Amino acid sequence: MEIFDNIAIMSRIRLARNVDGLKFYTKLQSDIDANYITNAVIKTLEKFDVFNFISLKDLSLNECNALFEQHLISKELIENKDISGIAISEDEKIIVMINEEDHIREQCLERGFNLYKPFRRLSSIDDEIINNLPIAFNNDLGFITASPSNLGTGMRASVMLFLPACVLLNKLEELIVSANENGLTFRGIYGEGSRGIGYFYQVSNQASLGMDENEIIDKVSEFIYSICQKEKELRDYILEKERDVYKDKALRAYGILTNCYMLEEEEMIELLSQIKLGQVLGFLDIKNDDKFQKLYFEGMHANLKEIFEFSDEKKENIIRASYISNKVRQLTKEV
Repeated sequence: MEIFDNIAIMSRIRLARNVDGLKFYTKLQSDIDANYITNAVIKTLEKFDVFNFISLKDLSLNECNALFEQHLISKELIENKDISGIAISEDEKIIVMINEEDHIREQCLERGFNLYKPFRRLSSIDDEIINNLPIAFNNDLGFITASPSNLGTGMRASVMLFLPACVLLNKLEELIVSANENGLTFRGIYGEGSRGIGYFYQVSNQASLGMDENEIIDKVSEFIYSICQKEKELRDYILEKERDVYKDKALRAYGILTNCYMLEEEEMIELLSQIKLGQVLGFLDIKNDDKFQKLYFEGMHANLKEIFEFSDEKKENIIRASYISNKVRQLTKEV
């Protein structure tokens, strides 16, 4: 839904699958089992001719953390670095993680608010994996997964939301309560266990047992729609009642980011989000939303270290300030 594209930033479908007869990753009996899973998935995905495979043991820890900062892989995959890997599509929207918490985790990311689009893309891949591997399934419990919350379809449908008005006007807590009452959950920018910073939150289903995939997507989508409506109403209220206050906040953030000498990671996220709020309220113009959104991870520790060399935190903060300042000047201007 394009009218909510500056609220619902990203839609994701994730499917958890395990090979029947093999223990979960924490108790895999040998590297032989891990290699069997990896080779079987790679062979299956070769039919699509669009995937590149990366073994995490061939990457440095910093390269792995950079992928995590980009929302391409999970912490659990990094923890299993010696036996894990990813198959990634050319457009980087489809990622199959191998030997994570589950043996196989397929995910598809799409910009904006449309959970059916990534589900359709992922379905053909999932069908091939199910047809070519002995996937663990029970008639009563559905797909067998490492976490009981994923039993059933094994699906997690989630949307990344930008909710500055809900946060600033103290409406977030009631949304969290409402989500829990409806079997959904709020998480921070990096999912389970992470904090909500920069007004970013993920909303997803808590469980998948007892519903089919379409029912899960419809349930999550209906709730996301109501959140987007609420955020839009509150943004209109800000413009009507507190316009000058939030214009000042946005322009101050722009001034700091384009003139700072040192910049810490979390401060960067908060200031970028103030600029993003300034855009949606009409105070600032962002020339390229995709490039601006990438600044959130390009300025984070691991990704910054892939671009520049630095040896201590002080040097890192100076480099981050210079890099982000130049990018913000290129991408943003006052209306």
